[in-house]
Formats: sequence, C-alpha cells, structure tokens
Amino acid sequence: MKLKHIFLAPVLALSLAGPVSADKLSLGALSKYLNAMKTAKGAFTQINDDGSISTGTIYIKRPGKIRFEYNPPEKTLVLASSNTVAIFDPKTKQGPETYPLARTPLSIILARNVDLARANMVVGHSYDGTATTITAQDPAHPEYGNIQLKFTSNPTELRQWIINDNGGSSTTVVLGDLQKGVGMANKLFDIGINTQERAGR
Repeated sequence: MKLKHIFLAPVLALSLAGPVSADKLSLGALSKYLNAMKTAKGAFTQINDDGSISTGTIYIKRPGKIRFEYNPPEKTLVLASSNTVAIFDPKTKQGPETYPLARTPLSIILARNVDLARANMVVGHSYDGTATTITAQDPAHPEYGNIQLKFTSNPTELRQWIINDNGGSSTTVVLGDLQKGVGMANKLFDIGINTQERAGR
C-alpha cells in the first residue's frame, strides 16, 4: 500500500464540536498543547485520496511514535518509530514498506519540541468561528508537503488533520476524543517486533 493512502481524499466539510464564541488560538498556545501531549489514544476515521473510508484506533507517544491500527476488514498497520514510518500491508506478502519519518509532514507534530512559531513553518493560520486551523510544513523542505491541523478550544483539542503530499494527494484523519496520559509500551510502536509478530501469523 502506498504511503499516500495512509498519511497523505478530497477535503470534506466536517462538523466539529466546540464553542462558537471562542477566539483563534495562538501558535504559542497550540505548540504548548502539542508539547504537553506525551501519550494519547483514540478512535479515528480516515478519508483516503480515492474517497474510501477507514476507521481504527490511533496511538501517539511523543516524541516520534505513532500507531494506526485499522478495524476489520482492513488489515493494514502503520507505525512510526526510530525516525521511520513502516506500512504493513498483508496483501504484499512481504515485510513493511518503510519511509523516513522526516519526509512526512506528520513529523512536525511528533517532534520532541514543537515550535509552530518557527520561521516559515506555519503558512496558514485561520479561524472559522468554531475551530482554529493551521497549515504547517518543514521550513527546510516544503517539498515534503504540509499538514493542516484543526483545533477546537475550551479546552484545546486536536480534532482533525489533513496531510497534503507533493504529488497533489491528500488524506484526512478525523479524531475522536483522545485519552491522554495513558501508559503505552514502546513495543507497541517497535517496527522489528511487529514485523516478527505479523510474519508468525
């Protein structure tokens, strides 16, 4: 399965719960929120570039780790750890397809220190009366694409992201309520361990 189908669907108008009277969240406040998110777990809905929809559970362990566990009948698993993204697609009958994490816009929110105020990182910052949306990219490598993050406030919550790759494809991930501060073993994200486990099935 190609990377664009996982990280990188037409952008749909998605309704997000949140107070309509809130103000636009500052880049400093959003950076503080992301840096405080050490672990998080929750349901997600993914709208792929071809219009198909997948659901599952997401696990985040900052810095640098994320796991997309898809619900049946989807059997794909996506992990990021050790600066690598691995896509396990059982249809290939081979080991995972891997990519450098730094080449995906998701690396921006998985960084050890998120600084959205860094020069040329945020190229869009808007508020629609309900949610604050920012568009961020790697200032050194804008060719890697960008990520649009949508937040509601009171309290601040990450609700959605859209990853746009350099080929013009995009993938939307809509998040359910995230449980933060939950314990997570590193092996949950370990590409080597998960490769062995899936090979033994």
